[in-house]
Amino acid sequence: MAYTNLDQEGRQYHTKLRPGDVGRYVFLPGDPFRTDLIASFLDNPVLIAHNREHKTWTGTLDGVKVSVTSTGMGCPSAAIAVEELMRVGADTFIRIGTAGPVKDPDDDKKYDGAIVTAAVRDEGTTISYMPIEYPAIADRHVVAALSEAARMHNKNYIEGITHSKDSFFGELDPDSSPVSARLKKRWEAWQRGNVVCSEMECAAIFVISSLRGKRASAIMNWGNMEDTIRIACDAVRLLIKKDSEGYNG
Repeated sequence: MAYTNLDQEGRQYHTKLRPGDVGRYVFLPGDPFRTDLIASFLDNPVLIAHNREHKTWTGTLDGVKVSVTSTGMGCPSAAIAVEELMRVGADTFIRIGTAGPVKDPDDDKKYDGAIVTAAVRDEGTTISYMPIEYPAIADRHVVAALSEAARMHNKNYIEGITHSKDSFFGELDPDSSPVSARLKKRWEAWQRGNVVCSEMECAAIFVISSLRGKRASAIMNWGNMEDTIRIACDAVRLLIKKDSEGYNG
């Protein structure tokens, strides 16, 4: 029998979603509890499912169905979330989360956050999808919509590359690791390479989206989460308008 990834009720095994449960546009926070906050910015939000780290709400923006699903922490669970969301009809993803600045420790004072254009694949999940030479790149239309929405809100988000890692404490407390010298040397490389922020999910979201012919980007903050959500919502409104016009420029 072919593996279908469905439970006994015909739902995706991990997210407990069926076709029709979500819109094509989905926000992806890591934290299940943050889905509640993001859902409050949608019109008529309804809690659809909550299983393990994956909690999903669906509402509308400008009359179009939009959803929010938590990925959990790290690329393995993020990969499961986006794979199952794609199987029930989603095709456009915006990760909303927090990150730490990399390029310059003072970036948290200069910028409100980062709009992510690509990701360093410093994690172990995506090698199960594509060789390491394959880039983790955000969709340019989603990036453009996020940038335009940030300008509409008079917010200053730096655009650039994120560092997607597997170990939070490898960044936070490298001296506690027996391989601290390696961790510090690599962190210096990311800084010299103009990587703008560090988090734990973008690489998987971007690689899988590219591989499946879908769209994704991310907006990260080290300040005001509600402002970030407002920008992401307005970015989706811009995408809804352009998609309705058949825009592909």
